[in-house]
Amino acid sequence: MSAATTPLPCDWTGVFPAVTTQFDAGLAVDLRATSAVQRALVEEGVHGLVVLGTVGENNSLSADEKRSVLATAVAAAAGRIPVIAGVSELTTAAAVRFARDAEAAGASGLMVLPAMVYVPTAAELEAHFRAVAAATSLPIMLYNNPPAYRTAIELDTLARLADVANIVALKESSADSRRFTDVINACGERFALLAGLDDLAFEGLVLGARGWVSGLTNAFPRESLALYTALSAGDLARAREIYRWFMPLLHLDAGHDLVQSIKLAEQIMGRGSERVRPPRLPLAGARRAQVSELIERAAATRAGLPL
Repeated sequence: MSAATTPLPCDWTGVFPAVTTQFDAGLAVDLRATSAVQRALVEEGVHGLVVLGTVGENNSLSADEKRSVLATAVAAAAGRIPVIAGVSELTTAAAVRFARDAEAAGASGLMVLPAMVYVPTAAELEAHFRAVAAATSLPIMLYNNPPAYRTAIELDTLARLADVANIVALKESSADSRRFTDVINACGERFALLAGLDDLAFEGLVLGARGWVSGLTNAFPRESLALYTALSAGDLARAREIYRWFMPLLHLDAGHDLVQSIKLAEQIMGRGSERVRPPRLPLAGARRAQVSELIERAAATRAGLPL
């Protein structure tokens, strides 16, 4: 790890919902509804917006649609909180192009994923991240999610990337709480850590993550913020009570159908629509009934939480 590199400052702390993209009945992007979702979260007091991630259905959108969704988020935030744009493309060249587009559109930072479909070697993954970082002056959060993307950002790779000044953060979604400590032991405070799985948020924040990129915050922002506030204040008893209530819902973020589940939660809570783009389909049958019951039970019992 290069001691000579001075990284860009990073103030990404708190709760960053991974915001959904809303569609109309014909499955065109509904920018008015998408903007309404974004603005509602800003007004609820979230600390930043992550758009065009997995939950934002990045890879189901055209380049023009991505730029439009990002523009609505920049307008919704109005400079009050950071807007981080997902960069999720099939090729490094396409990722470089979108990184430049996102910077031109006013994004505050980027969340960069491995190139989609192809499973890279460690050297190829590092080269992809370096190329995207070189194309922009924006701060970058790398996204480590081995279960979803079939590749891991190994500690050695992360340490080598410490010489890239604008790679400043890591969204950790490895489903292994030990990774937070391993990253800190390997890289110190070089990278801001953000918990990336909802059902490891408590553990990640206790173990050194500065923030939480959250799916279920789309439907339950008040409860997510209360959990973060309790942990920040060291009130573990309050945080545990909220987390235990929340956990059945938070597990939805770790399922293969997380996008459909989160959007169904938005719909039930009156915050958005469950429409998704194929190949995703809305939840149906027993799974829809199961998820609906979890959401409705949480909505009925949240009044007793210490918010």
